[in-house]
Amino acid sequence: MLFKGLNDFFSNDIAIDLGTANTLVYRKGVGIVIDEPSVVAVSNDNKKLIAIGQDAKDMLGKNPEEVRVIKPLKDGVIADFQVTELMLRNLILRAQKKRFLIKPRVVVCVPSGITEVEKRAVRDSALHAGAREVHLVSEPVAAAIGADLPIHKPQGNLVMDIGGGTTEIAVISLSHIVVHSSIRIGGDKMDQDIISYLRKKNNIFVGTLTAENIKKQIGSAFPLEQELKMEVRGRDIITGYPITVEVTSEEIREALSETVLSMIDAVKRLFEKTAPELAADIADRGIILTGGGAQLKGLDRKLQEAVDLPVHVIPESLICVVKGSGRIMDNLDDYREVLIKKIEN
Repeated sequence: MLFKGLNDFFSNDIAIDLGTANTLVYRKGVGIVIDEPSVVAVSNDNKKLIAIGQDAKDMLGKNPEEVRVIKPLKDGVIADFQVTELMLRNLILRAQKKRFLIKPRVVVCVPSGITEVEKRAVRDSALHAGAREVHLVSEPVAAAIGADLPIHKPQGNLVMDIGGGTTEIAVISLSHIVVHSSIRIGGDKMDQDIISYLRKKNNIFVGTLTAENIKKQIGSAFPLEQELKMEVRGRDIITGYPITVEVTSEEIREALSETVLSMIDAVKRLFEKTAPELAADIADRGIILTGGGAQLKGLDRKLQEAVDLPVHVIPESLICVVKGSGRIMDNLDDYREVLIKKIEN
């Protein structure tokens, strides 16, 4: 008991929302200490780490051949094991205020549809990066805890967490996911939709950073009271020269429509698998939207119109998952039943 107390005192336990677009780190008893894009820049010749996070993201589309700018996570899971380990090692070291001898315990959020192989990859990466103990938790559960939903009670809570690579939809009751759907589309897919649309309709080629900015500025899922427009700079596909075009929110809404409909269809399919008693609870409380994608203008109204249920966007939806995982880390014994069971070797 004394040794456990010393462990808790000397270690800087952390929780990580390992996202396709952004990675957030929570340090026990302190709060969110890191919020960075999940981007890494390494040298081509010797895999030397050059930059991580925002510094690396700023290099996207501007890097020379000698430098590779990588998004090591795809669809919410590890696509490049070695680079993810480099990123995690850097984040774990930066998150610890002091370098104690005792390695930290780490809680990592993962998609609900993750495979056993992908679970092992996440756990092994965190262990190799310096964690002494790794616990995994499903993103919808962490989001529900971060949104202060009563997940311990025998009542249905429907959470829709829209991240960069995945959209997680789950009905949670008695601290467990009863039914869930994990579709591998999210904010990154929306960016690609915008790139493709502008290329076909306006003969202009833009990069992912520009597409992301368009999405944030004028992107919407439902008609706006006052439609928006903005000037977009890119490369003319025909001449190859830089050009500027005006793009409207109506155009971007058309570009995003297919992805938005896919998300709505996933919600409808989930209800087909949901028990009537849980569906009745959800009818009373509505659908909870979290994640960066929840900030798309009018998405709540579009979803509400499609399923005829109340839809609530959680304030600070971007940090909802890491808030929940941080609460789990702060009270690990109380939340052990929500953790994903360890894989036996």
